[in-house]
Amino acid sequence: MASNRDESLTFTIPPSSSSHSSPITVSDQLDSYLTDPRSASGSFQNDGLLSTGDAAADPEFGFSRPDFRQSPLAGTVKFYQRHVFLCYKNPRVWPPRIEAAEFDRLPRLLHAAVVARKSHMKKETRLTICEGHDGTETSNGDVLIFPDMVRYRRLTHFDVETFVEEVLVKDGEWLPGTPESLRGSYVFVCSHGSRDRRCGFCGPVLVSRFREEIEMHGLQGKVFVSPCSHIGESEYAGNAIVFGPCMNGQVTGHWYGYVAPDDIPLLLQQHIVKGEILDSLWRGQMGLSVDEQKKKQEQRLLLNGLRDLEESSQVCRSQDNFMSCCQSNGDSSFCQNYVSAEKRKDPDIIETQAKLSADNKSSESVVSRINSGKGALRKFPSMTTWLDGWEQEDTYATLAVICAAVSVAIAYNCYKQLR
Repeated sequence: MASNRDESLTFTIPPSSSSHSSPITVSDQLDSYLTDPRSASGSFQNDGLLSTGDAAADPEFGFSRPDFRQSPLAGTVKFYQRHVFLCYKNPRVWPPRIEAAEFDRLPRLLHAAVVARKSHMKKETRLTICEGHDGTETSNGDVLIFPDMVRYRRLTHFDVETFVEEVLVKDGEWLPGTPESLRGSYVFVCSHGSRDRRCGFCGPVLVSRFREEIEMHGLQGKVFVSPCSHIGESEYAGNAIVFGPCMNGQVTGHWYGYVAPDDIPLLLQQHIVKGEILDSLWRGQMGLSVDEQKKKQEQRLLLNGLRDLEESSQVCRSQDNFMSCCQSNGDSSFCQNYVSAEKRKDPDIIETQAKLSADNKSSESVVSRINSGKGALRKFPSMTTWLDGWEQEDTYATLAVICAAVSVAIAYNCYKQLR
């Protein structure tokens, strides 16, 4: 049920925005650090969102914490094929384990039903809670499903088992509700502060920055952002998942980690507008195994490196002094790679390879013409070779024998006529 974008997205990015390199592994020592939901709600502003200053300045849980960008990211997403989001309340009231909360019946029953029927589902499915407000109306009980790109409205605890059976097990439709097609791109940012303080500090400020950038660049109705519950690996906070159709129309789900507020303009421009992966922050992709995620990134980095090398070489070839061009570009790795490649282009080797290539083409052309000709034409080369191998004396002797045989045949014929 995926749908392509109806309109092209336009986006301009301030010159000061830049991408960051990803790096390093630390044990999730704070994943078990739980705060009182009541105290957590006091630290949230604007429906549970922290102010930018609070999150950015926090030295222990914010973007300046010691473990920020200290672990490799690619391949940190476990394999799964479908992501279900239940819209329910907001982060400031979510308990640490909302899927098991006694007073939150709908998330608890839906989670239990998904777990109970998981072995019968054709697709590996994840369930996450997102904010029950889409900016226009309260939507507690709405269910979003990716990559299907559909929304079911107002699921209640009475409908949970039927919904899971019909939609997630049988891959059909929930008859009481009509699935609505989703258009555009959907961004979910882990903001589960009662589960992990890092997500509680980083997530809300990223949601606020996303919304600011979306409004600033006129992307309302094309890009939707929502805080979501714990998605795992909180040491990579800020964690974000982006769902939407790529250039060929296929819906993908990409995970990003160590996202900081200054990354938001670039993430919007590069990933959502241009459809290009921001590899420095990329954790993985829905539908790919851990090994496949790592391989995908290696391929992208290789292609990007070759493209950059070619572009830089074209620029530097036009310069009188190649090394000064390299130095002015400040790209020492490019200089080394390019010089190494040029050194391998020995003139003698190039000339020899050219001759061999020409000879091979010539031989192939001759063989092709011979093989495509008639049978009589193919006999001439072998006949010529046979005659060339004879000595002159052998030729005379053979002719004499032939003449003698002819003479005997003529004489015998005359003798028969006289009788």
